Amino acid sequence: MTYSGEVRVGGPADVHELKDLMITKIAVGPMDNNAYLLRCRATDEQLLIDAANDAHTLLGTIGDDGIASVVTTHQHGDHWQALAEVVAATGARTYAGRDDAAGIPVPTDVRVDDGDVIRVGQVELVARHLVGHTPGSIALVYDDPHGHPHVFTGDCLFPGGPGRTTRPEEFNSLMDGLESKVFDVLPDETWVYPGHGNDTTIGTERPHLAEWRARGW
Repeated sequence: MTYSGEVRVGGPADVHELKDLMITKIAVGPMDNNAYLLRCRATDEQLLIDAANDAHTLLGTIGDDGIASVVTTHQHGDHWQALAEVVAATGARTYAGRDDAAGIPVPTDVRVDDGDVIRVGQVELVARHLVGHTPGSIALVYDDPHGHPHVFTGDCLFPGGPGRTTRPEEFNSLMDGLESKVFDVLPDETWVYPGHGNDTTIGTERPHLAEWRARGW
């Protein structure tokens, strides 16, 4: 089956099969959050991005092999509602951006800074700290050695624009970070996995950067 990235709450997961990594996307909760289960093909180790809601569904997706770690992309409550239950059931190590960890009511084992590497088996994810949607939001970049990069953006980048900000300085900070750490360094083919909704690519969004700047959101 061809991966589309189109999922809905209560519906099946969608699986993006790469040579070294399997990415399972599932939608959970009343705010249609995306959760992503990453599995290293070489070791079968698994990592979950955003234990957002519905622990029962997430644990069923994880399966009997469990997870080694769970990364919370940012401190907003809709992205960690199931975190305590998932950690209790799996013993997973928790990761979050250093400046958001205090806002997550489950202890963060590893506080992540810009450029830090998070591993799932033999696969490496590079964290990019993006300030604006929250103080400590992180995106995770997988630079696939067999193809194009993949980036998990939390609520910092969606199809059609950056994530929500409340003040002009937060918007400008988020746009600066997206441009310098995402758009300036990743090719158009890069696949974008957001915290809500459908996927997109860097190439699809790149032509609209000036438009986003002009409108201010």
